[in-house]
Amino acid sequence: MRKTLTAVLFAAALPTLAFAMPDAGPGEHHGKRGQHMFQALDLSRDQQSEIRKLMGEQMKSRHDITQRYLDKLPDAERKAMQDELASSQEKTRQQINALLKPEQQKQFEELQKKMEDKRAEREEFLKWKAEQNKQS
Repeated sequence: MRKTLTAVLFAAALPTLAFAMPDAGPGEHHGKRGQHMFQALDLSRDQQSEIRKLMGEQMKSRHDITQRYLDKLPDAERKAMQDELASSQEKTRQQINALLKPEQQKQFEELQKKMEDKRAEREEFLKWKAEQNKQS
């Protein structure tokens, strides 16, 4: 159980780290690290697109697997895990913020707000979609 919980915590933390990484721009979902990893391969645009698609599918798969294990945890452990993840995420945000210049801090806060708004909008959409599926 302890190993499973550790694995779940690690897997759940990965998306948090990905959000903390700066985005390379429109269409670049995996930031600059993904670019550096494949840069030496001299990939065509089609290859880049396919790899980006595969990495996105893998991220979704990882999320689904993590959620499947989370669903098996007792409520108290799930709540403790969520609290610990939130605390860890907030600590990382504070550490990133401390490294930034004042104008970068303002921009970072705005980006964080936009991400939170998008996340809330997505949750609202998923709830609506679930209700529509129940009515069908």
